[in-house]
Amino acid sequence: MKILVIQSKMIGDVLTSSILFEALREKFPNARLVFAINNSTKPVVENNPFIDDLIILDASEDGKSPGLLQNSIRIRKEKFDVVIDAYGKISSNLISFFSGAKKRISKHKYYTFFLYSDAVIYNKYPKSKAGLAIENRLQLLNPLGINPANPIRPKIYLTDAEINNAEQQLKSFHVDLNHPVFMISALGSSDSKTYPLVYMARVIDHIVEITGGAILLNYIPNQAPDIEKLIKLCSPSTRGKIIPELYGKSLRNFLALTSFCTALIGNEGGAVNMAKALSIPTFTIFSPWIDKLTWSIFEGDDHVSVHLIDFDHDVYKGCHVSDFKKESLPLYQRFKPELFLDHLTQYLNRFKDKNA
Repeated sequence: MKILVIQSKMIGDVLTSSILFEALREKFPNARLVFAINNSTKPVVENNPFIDDLIILDASEDGKSPGLLQNSIRIRKEKFDVVIDAYGKISSNLISFFSGAKKRISKHKYYTFFLYSDAVIYNKYPKSKAGLAIENRLQLLNPLGINPANPIRPKIYLTDAEINNAEQQLKSFHVDLNHPVFMISALGSSDSKTYPLVYMARVIDHIVEITGGAILLNYIPNQAPDIEKLIKLCSPSTRGKIIPELYGKSLRNFLALTSFCTALIGNEGGAVNMAKALSIPTFTIFSPWIDKLTWSIFEGDDHVSVHLIDFDHDVYKGCHVSDFKKESLPLYQRFKPELFLDHLTQYLNRFKDKNA
């Protein structure tokens, strides 16, 4: 049996859909399990023992970016028995339909359900702390007779070499792992998912004030100007705790560095999902237009999140938060740190530097 799971685009989505393979492997131990993803998300599924192979949707053997037709032909040639379309957009709708697989599974939508042998109706509200993103992904396995008793957590698999290299990086910057070290998700994937820098600076000040911990920042080189602005907005005592030169030179390097951190704190997005997959505690600041019910995955003592709707429910006037994407920037201005600093303090208290 050959089974394909399709999940394009973002890191958080790919990590979340990767849980399907653990359940599939348990049910079908001899099946060939393949994951169709974008190249940028490949690092988060490297070394996953439940995945046999990857199909990179935005790269082909000749190094060019294939179009929808080329991807459809590529996948049809593989002769999959089952295709699970976790992405559920037009491109994957068509790839699934033309795959030739007898079993084609995806989320039920009134305009695409007829393309699939099984269209699954997603839940609107979570039934557990796993969150909707996890619960609804697992529902895609129901047509295959798979109903996990407990939610499956996304996992990232680092090599010993990657872990050792990150440890040496930390030592080279004199980071003492006997004291708290925090990774800050300072910048979101877009302006509409980035907590205002002046507010984020106050959050970082608060982290240092409460814990005395060292601060690492998650960014890539072309984001350095924004990181410099953020650092300048922090207090002098906080700036002394920030190590801007120590950052992940690649996504796998970021993952390895994060695996040594006390917690990851900051913008909701891929970094938070990766930290959770490494079993690192997180404190998440949601964008005002992102649905917390879907992406507040495995909330509890280790994973806490805040959203404007938690403090200013009236602003949404009964509308769904996703309707406010264009208004995210003015809504962010209303989402002042003072609204949730008490929550952050409570979260940070257990991380206070007892060796200070």
